[in-house]
This record gives sequence, structure tokens and C-alpha cells, in this order.
Amino acid sequence: MENFLLDLESTITEMGWLAPPLFILLHLLRPLLFLPVIVVCIAGGVLFGFVQGSIYNFIGLALMNYFFYLFIRKFPKFEQKIRSLKNKVLPGRTISVGQVMILRIMPFVHFHLLSLYLMEMTKNFKEYMYYSLLGVILPAIIYTAFGEAISEMPWYLTLGMILMLVGLYALLGKMHKFRLPL
Repeated sequence: MENFLLDLESTITEMGWLAPPLFILLHLLRPLLFLPVIVVCIAGGVLFGFVQGSIYNFIGLALMNYFFYLFIRKFPKFEQKIRSLKNKVLPGRTISVGQVMILRIMPFVHFHLLSLYLMEMTKNFKEYMYYSLLGVILPAIIYTAFGEAISEMPWYLTLGMILMLVGLYALLGKMHKFRLPL
């Protein structure tokens, strides 16, 4: 494993200025490669360190939300498939912006499904991007900084963390609808 990390580090160093744009491109290709968000964000932390990894993850996730919005508008059949998934996973359920932000932190929650919820909650593209950008800050930071630690935690700590996030999600659902001013 140590040799693998050294080889990876030398490969990134050899790529030079191309490494960050290629990594951000990986975020855009991630859905086509069936990679979970958390995997790519953890890779950003391993490859670039906390600060640069968080920045690159934020940029990649923000661009992914931007292109998702354009893609949904251009391809209605894709929107129907995401809506079908929404109806299967959370039928008839409305969630708040705060709940979307909590769900974005939870590993393996469908990122585009949450983007669809944001699209439904917002009035226009500007408001959608505002909430999208706010919503990807925490995943970019948390997955980059603690991704390896979370994946290496004992199962009971991981379960405890997930239960805590589920509790916070439920609490936000009972509160008044939360909207941040633009």
C-alpha cells in the first residue's frame, strides 16, 4: 500500500498543472463511471491534501450541479428517470433545504436526486445555484478531511455517526421550512 501511495503521489507530481483540471473533470464524469461522491472526494484529499483537495472537490461538485441543471432542462427523459427514482425513494415527500444539506453529507445518498429536490424548491437558476453551492461546501470539506478516517472507523462509530445524521435530518423536518435569504 505504501508503494502504491508513493507511485500515486509521483504520478500526480509528474502531471503538474494538469492534475487539478483532470481531477475536476473526474467529478463531471463520476456519474458515468458509477462512482459515489464520497469516493471521489476522499481521493481529492489523498491526492491533493486537505486545502487543495477541498477546493477542487468544491469546484467539481459545483460544476456537477451546474451541468445537472442544464442536462435536466435539455433532456426531459432524464428528468423523468430522476423523478421516478424520487417517487420510489421518497414518495410524496417534501424536504427542506436544510434537510437536503444534511442528506448531502450522508454517504451514498443519490446526489442528483437531491439536486432535483433543490430544483423543485427554488424559483430560478440563480437561487438553485446559490443553494447548490451552499450545499456542497460541507461534503467537500468533510469528505476530504475525514473521508479516510470515517472509512477506517470501527463499524459502531460509523453507525453512530449515521444515526446522528438521521436524527438531525428528522429534527430539521419537524422545524419550520428553512430558507436562507438571497
